[in-house]
Amino acid sequence: MILVAGATGVLGSEICRLLAEQGKSIKALVRETSDPEKVSQLQNLGAETAIGDLTDRNSLDMACIGVNTVISTVSGIHGRLDGDTIERVDREGQQNLIEAAKAAGVERFIFISFPGGKEGFPLQDAKRSTEQKIKESGMNYTILQPTCFMEVWLSPALGFDAAAGEARIYGSGENRVSWVSYKDVAKFVVAAIDNPAAYDSVIELGGPEALSPLQVVKIFENTTGRKFSLQHVPEEVLMQQKATTTDSRSQSFAGLMLYAAEGSPISMDETLQNFPMQMQSVEDYARETMLKPDKSTAGAV
Repeated sequence: MILVAGATGVLGSEICRLLAEQGKSIKALVRETSDPEKVSQLQNLGAETAIGDLTDRNSLDMACIGVNTVISTVSGIHGRLDGDTIERVDREGQQNLIEAAKAAGVERFIFISFPGGKEGFPLQDAKRSTEQKIKESGMNYTILQPTCFMEVWLSPALGFDAAAGEARIYGSGENRVSWVSYKDVAKFVVAAIDNPAAYDSVIELGGPEALSPLQVVKIFENTTGRKFSLQHVPEEVLMQQKATTTDSRSQSFAGLMLYAAEGSPISMDETLQNFPMQMQSVEDYARETMLKPDKSTAGAV
């Protein structure tokens, strides 16, 4: 039995869908306040649902009964409910889940993190703390660190509006990023469950090529046949925002934007030898985006 924490999110639900395709037994951790439609979709996949919350240790103890693998995609960065702080969810909550899994005799723990920037910020610090606790837990672990999800960073939610021909560029726009699709990350998660190459490992994930934001704009311009207008947000502005705000979520958003501005090129050569798969390119995503209505993927990270 595989427990998926964050099962109603974009990444978590895609993981559940792929697991169901493989005939795996799934237990989806959902809140009492979760969207009934999303819960119903999980149940239609054949997933058992367990009511729980990372801030409620007792509920996690119950959810982990009969589970041999835990997959956690949860993050409090979006703060959908009051009390969903980074400290409570990404640090304390994940620690609760690790401890509950260990107490229940769970064998495998797969955690979704990200590579992180040069300077720390609350979300990154919480992720690193969780990674360390997983390593010390005694469970067989896989920590996957995908870089920028193209469905999030190349979407209107973060100022990249292909339909309107507008793009917000963080920093110079010249540093390369290995943009990755959340759908490919879900494939890696599922492939990692039984692949010895993933055991007790930290694996950075990127897409098939590293492109600067300005190169990405060119791809979208060629795809749409229109010139984009650009809005540059200097790194100095982001650094000032990060330094002057006292709210951990605002600090983390600024930190994530600085991380994207710094660039995050990741070589996938060795990883794809161990996990052979065809990955979506930015050009693929650009064509796909222009062929269908926009759907929010803000919950993917």
